[in-house]
Amino acid sequence: MTMPSLPMTEPMPGMPDRVTIYEVGPRDGLQNEAAAVPVEVKAEFVRRLLAAGLETVELTSFVPQKWVPQLGDAEELLELLGPEGLGQQRPVLVPNERGLDRAVECGVTSVAIFGSATETFARKNLNRSVAESVQMFAPVVKRALDAGAWVRAYVSMCFGDPWEGPVPVEQVVDVCLRLMDLGCDQLSLGDTIGVGTPGHVLRLLDALDDAGIGPDQSAVHFHDTYGQALANTMAAIRRGVRVVDASTGGLGGCPYARSATGNLATEDLVWALDGLGIEHGADLAQLVQTSTWMAAQLGRPAPSRVVRALAGG
Repeated sequence: MTMPSLPMTEPMPGMPDRVTIYEVGPRDGLQNEAAAVPVEVKAEFVRRLLAAGLETVELTSFVPQKWVPQLGDAEELLELLGPEGLGQQRPVLVPNERGLDRAVECGVTSVAIFGSATETFARKNLNRSVAESVQMFAPVVKRALDAGAWVRAYVSMCFGDPWEGPVPVEQVVDVCLRLMDLGCDQLSLGDTIGVGTPGHVLRLLDALDDAGIGPDQSAVHFHDTYGQALANTMAAIRRGVRVVDASTGGLGGCPYARSATGNLATEDLVWALDGLGIEHGADLAQLVQTSTWMAAQLGRPAPSRVVRALAGG
């Protein structure tokens, strides 16, 4: 049986002409790997993603190496990438002012902070309460904006928490407002453990819109633990979200939430967008080749269903 290399295009009412893919593979995709990935492999991974047409690629995180050992080579990675590693479309994660200092020293002009909608995860991830983490982020965001940088705010555990269970929508909205009030340019709503469903997604987006944070300011970041990431993404896009986080090959996880499995696979997203006739700029064949190559570096198949179908395994 011959597998199609591209889906048949059938537009659907209510969908946009274009969606921006925010690629998180080099950071979120690799941060949970147990075996160290050589920095040269990471740099080649980024180059291949850029060559495949992905314009926004989150490169790494300037966290202390003892927190996330896999990303302890941030400065070396940016040095290897050279000019390709700089610019607004090459964001990096910064946890605090020291992380920002390190990023700025490397010439970074786009950063992200990483908050939590729940107290338990805030403690586990940042060793602070939600309120204390917002206080910690305030000078980071101010200094970054004063330096002309673009700033994204991640909010994790927006749909459920492995310790606290379901997270009230009102609680999520409150944390999102606190972070966006710092002056952030974009909000990324994280389903860290992959428990969200489309109705829940729409309710949260509607509540945020009512609070003054429209879908044009928001991105979505779904993990595929229960196979809901793509369905949730399609619901968000139809509601007005135009930025979608995805990880090439479906790599990913969270070192502080073991129930968090891989991210929405970029290839699975691209297949769906191609089928709807939605522009995104990425080349599916090159993404599949990149995932197959990275899977060989990691010693296991890519989780992405589209990669497995098109690569034959």
